[in-house]
Amino acid sequence: MTTPDTTSPARGYPSLRAAWIPLFALCLAFFVEMVDNTLLTIALPTIGRDLGAGTTDLQWVTGAYSLTFGGLLLTAGSAADRLGRRRVLLWGLAAFGLISIGVLAVHSPGELIALRAVLGVAAAMMAPITNSLVFRLFDDDALRMRAMTLMIVVGMSGFILGPVLGGTALAHVGWEWLVLVNAPIALIAWIGVRLGVPADDPDGLTDDKLDLPGAALSVLAIGLACYTLTSGVENGWGSMVTIGSILGALVAATAFVWHERRTPEPMLDLGVFGNGTVRGAAIAQVGTSIAMAGVMFGLILHFQYAYGWSPMKAGLANLPMILTMIVGTPISEMLAKRLGHRIATLIGAGLLAGALAGLAWGVEHGYVWIAVFLVMLTLGLRTVMTICAVALVGAMPENRTSVGAALNDTAQEVGSSVGTAVVGTFIAALVTAVLPTGKWSTQLVDQYFHGERITYAILAVIVGLIACWGALTLTDSRETDEHA
Repeated sequence: MTTPDTTSPARGYPSLRAAWIPLFALCLAFFVEMVDNTLLTIALPTIGRDLGAGTTDLQWVTGAYSLTFGGLLLTAGSAADRLGRRRVLLWGLAAFGLISIGVLAVHSPGELIALRAVLGVAAAMMAPITNSLVFRLFDDDALRMRAMTLMIVVGMSGFILGPVLGGTALAHVGWEWLVLVNAPIALIAWIGVRLGVPADDPDGLTDDKLDLPGAALSVLAIGLACYTLTSGVENGWGSMVTIGSILGALVAATAFVWHERRTPEPMLDLGVFGNGTVRGAAIAQVGTSIAMAGVMFGLILHFQYAYGWSPMKAGLANLPMILTMIVGTPISEMLAKRLGHRIATLIGAGLLAGALAGLAWGVEHGYVWIAVFLVMLTLGLRTVMTICAVALVGAMPENRTSVGAALNDTAQEVGSSVGTAVVGTFIAALVTAVLPTGKWSTQLVDQYFHGERITYAILAVIVGLIACWGALTLTDSRETDEHA
């Protein structure tokens, strides 16, 4: 491992404080990507009234963003490793800000859906690159761990705070401002990246040509897979739309694997999965995201419908997760340093499974117990997500770190889709397919609690198995210097 050069940012900053400009810019970019996932959720009723949008339209207002975002992550990471990480990030930030201004010209549901889809494309150009650049700001493994921890805390805070910030803003301004605010934030982040992040060293990039067929197949496979999970909840798992989407995803994935194994310059070298660190970290990340998305989706319904809380109060109920993300940093770092990746991740997986099992009991015993298990869940998330993100990117070749970060993000996006689909499907099957508005009856609340108990118990088993499976293939290394 190289020793950081305290005089040259290109060789590695000596501390987080010395890197505050690029860190601030990269964290801000990651924050706006994540908060945009949930910020508009709270405004959907208002948007429906203003634009005359139906239920399906409103579902696509949020779904269009996540579909293009998840589908293009690998492609964007691959392009960044070839064209330059900072360059692609600057393009993405500029596009994100300019496209957001376009909301002022939106007058119909279709126009808003199209705008959100294009915003997802710009966000995909930002997400894997912010993580890759943060990793490359430092040569010291401990600093890399802390920087990635900071990124994860900021990103998850944005994801969780989206409904709170949106609800607060709607009390004073129109819903358009929830999109328009992206423009000044993107501009500030663009300036910070331009001034604080050094240009890519050509030796750290790959000179392979862009694998356009591979990119197209990956977008098709991931996009259809994400849509399958959404369609299963909306249209039913036996519907022709869902079955067609499943078959399409399988065909595209098979074609992608076939192409990547035969092309001389693949977008994603499938040989990296022979590295246990890459394979295990990606698998474990799927498990963490299933847990996080499933719990957040279930508890949003729990707080707002079963408890009758306002959107803002329901958002504030998730604050134990944010606080634990922050104060849990020393615990995660201590586990990784003393026990190594494998054991620390196994402990994190145990916390995840235990928290889900606890929630299966706690949902009927009041918010205090829910908060306790949210803290436990977040400690597990913090430990597994941080260790696996650092280990996965560190295990990639130097000229493939962006596609490594994209692989990490794609695993999380797939896990999030699975978690939401699992909870949505079980709630529909065990409670009701159409959640009523207004005050729920005591009988319906009891049915919902019963459905939650079964759902979280099943999630505990699923997440525990997946996260432990991934953890067992990691090494006992206490560092992230595991380049293939």
